[in-house]
Amino acid sequence: MRNQALHSNYVFSIKAPIDCTTIYSTAVLVESSPKEEEGDKSTMVQEEDIDGGFSSVDGMLQWAIGHSDPGVLKERSEVAQRMSLELESRQTELKELMQKLKMPSDVQLMLIAVNDLDNSSLPLEHHHRALEELLVLVEHIDNAIGINLGGFSVLIRKLDHSEPEIRTAAAWFLAKPVKITPLFRSRYWDSHVLELGALTMLMKMMKPHTTEEAVKALLAISALIRNNLNGQDLFYREAGDMMLQEVLSNSNKDIRLHKKSLFLIADLAESQLENENTVEVSCFSNRLLLKAMVDSMASSDLDLQEKALYAIKNILLLRSTEVLLFKDYCKLNEALERTRQQLQQFMVDDDLREYATDVESLRKEVELTFLQKLDKVAQAAM
Repeated sequence: MRNQALHSNYVFSIKAPIDCTTIYSTAVLVESSPKEEEGDKSTMVQEEDIDGGFSSVDGMLQWAIGHSDPGVLKERSEVAQRMSLELESRQTELKELMQKLKMPSDVQLMLIAVNDLDNSSLPLEHHHRALEELLVLVEHIDNAIGINLGGFSVLIRKLDHSEPEIRTAAAWFLAKPVKITPLFRSRYWDSHVLELGALTMLMKMMKPHTTEEAVKALLAISALIRNNLNGQDLFYREAGDMMLQEVLSNSNKDIRLHKKSLFLIADLAESQLENENTVEVSCFSNRLLLKAMVDSMASSDLDLQEKALYAIKNILLLRSTEVLLFKDYCKLNEALERTRQQLQQFMVDDDLREYATDVESLRKEVELTFLQKLDKVAQAAM
């Protein structure tokens, strides 16, 4: 009766025509008997067994136990063990192959390049390639130390090569290792490179040669003598001040040479300031060198002006500096005033204002140091 009532309500609630198939399907679903429901459940279980789907973990376990075959499992286990042994054997073979194909270390590559460079029977192209490889490999400190095994003597000999490109690359190579760490200089550079005459050969390269060769040679010189009192002493004895004077006095020289020369002068003066107990050399009594430095302040290049001011400042701080040379011969006071006016013009430019302001601050420091030094001389003369 209950099913009939539900069916009756369902029919009377329909107000629009419907598909007969829909009515039939609905009627079947509503009026299905308990026996049919049990049959459906049995069919679903059978379908789950066929599809491999499981309604619960227990069902899955029961299926696995019922379908397991000990013989098959044993066979699969043996196959897996054989595959494991084969894989281990293959890994061993690969390791042995990798050992045979192992690439040489960077130090070994450097020594190979040095040997090629030292082999005069090889064409010039091979020497160029060897130097290019060395320039890349020397960047690492361990490699730089490794090249010390006879390699530097080969490189230094190339500073006297007939080809400018070879000389330039050799000088650039010598400039690189010292930048890596001071330990390299103290342990290897001082005792080895100086004794082989590298500094003298590099200074010779500063004579009228190609610009790039002179730039690289000056870089190597700076690297060789920076924070190196033995190297600085040799530089002074080899008339290093004359070399710097010739560069700064020649306006036709590349501006990079002017900048690097002024930077080296400032560094040498600072080194003397830090070693008050050492005997101060007469390098900074060279009036022509001092005049060339002061004249550099008139440049329109702010970076060059800054380097010139910094070098002059460091020299003025030395006890042995003859300040009257700066006043009477170099006309430093007039040069400082011209620089002040020039910097004011630079400050009008938005792009240069900040840099020009910094250079002006340095110019004021130089002027103050100069006036103080003059005052001391005047008081001593009284």
